[in-house]
Amino acid sequence: MTYTNKNLLKPKSLKFSKVASLINLIVHGQGIFVFDVKDITQKCVFKIHNNNESNGLKVILTPSSIEVIKKPENKPLIDIKSRGLLDKKGVYYWISIDSQNRKLYAGIGEARMENVIYRYYFEITEENKQFLENLTHITISKKSAINPIRLIRDPVTMNVPMRIKDTDELTMTDIASNNYLPTAYLSPVSRKLYDCIAGKNFILNTKDFADFSDAIEYSIKTPGLWCYERLKQKSTEFNPDKPNLLETYLRITLGQNNGESPGIPYVMEIWPPHHYSPIHNHGGASAVIRVLHGKINVNLYPFLCDEKDTINPFGVEIFNKDEITWISQTLNQVHKLENTDDNKTCITIQCYMYENEDNVHYDYFDYIDDDGHKQQYEPDSDMDFIAFKETIKEEWSKVPESIKCENLKK
Repeated sequence: MTYTNKNLLKPKSLKFSKVASLINLIVHGQGIFVFDVKDITQKCVFKIHNNNESNGLKVILTPSSIEVIKKPENKPLIDIKSRGLLDKKGVYYWISIDSQNRKLYAGIGEARMENVIYRYYFEITEENKQFLENLTHITISKKSAINPIRLIRDPVTMNVPMRIKDTDELTMTDIASNNYLPTAYLSPVSRKLYDCIAGKNFILNTKDFADFSDAIEYSIKTPGLWCYERLKQKSTEFNPDKPNLLETYLRITLGQNNGESPGIPYVMEIWPPHHYSPIHNHGGASAVIRVLHGKINVNLYPFLCDEKDTINPFGVEIFNKDEITWISQTLNQVHKLENTDDNKTCITIQCYMYENEDNVHYDYFDYIDDDGHKQQYEPDSDMDFIAFKETIKEEWSKVPESIKCENLKK
């Protein structure tokens, strides 16, 4: 789901008149304004200014460039490497104002450094700082093709780490190098999810079934057993007319859907070697993902593009056993997961929940099918975790010891 107007701009920050809409910045002189463009052939202009509009910035977007003009001097703030608007379905844009560091950024898709297409650094002077700090409003003419989506309080300043690290493991070097996201930076909802699945006892192979992961591997490889047969049944899940066994994974759910998540909030996902998901988003929900077994490759995309193979990932990371990543309403929303290992299955625990202020509860993950069309997927369950564990245990109990030993050697 691309961002919509339904719940993203707070009503008090958007005022309408016959000629323009007025948006109040959450903090003077800083923040991110997210928007889309109704028609890139139309006039794409908005202003960021002080209370009486005597000073400010005029932003002009075209298919070839982003132009920013400083008022009242009419001074162009030029980035010769800037890129312009994209003629792509699903695309949206943003501009970041950072008075403390005297920087302007603009970008495509998720508001982050990897997606910047325009940058301007003001000279580090007190005058420039005051100029930016006095910016309080965004004005959009009714004639403009700009469609406001969201305000974010803090500006884009640095890359955002994908890996989470708990307080007890975090070092001063970790903070200084910006290699990990401290758990303290997670939203309250994400922190709740993290606390439920990050513990040392949240593991696959327990005393009552020490061979659980091996038994899952065997069930995947053996015709007639549950995992093998279920994966085969799911080969048309994302593309009904084009069966694709590799575009399948198993969803084993823990607990019930209490109306606070897209589907059941806790899902153990099983990824055989070379299996992958389509490119998809997460309905605006927050999430944490922990690897329980093997490793998973995560490709991040700036937005969900309704066209096949036209947008490249801006980030690719491999997560190993016990590493944890995260998804927020505005970051890491669009990804593709893939087990690139030749032999070993990957098993993850995915945890989803809507933020407290989300009163829309979009119940689907949108994904791109093999023809490049956006489709809706309602998160489902292949089996309850308790029933699944008993099923796999029963299968494993019937496997001769000689085959078990041979399976463990592989």
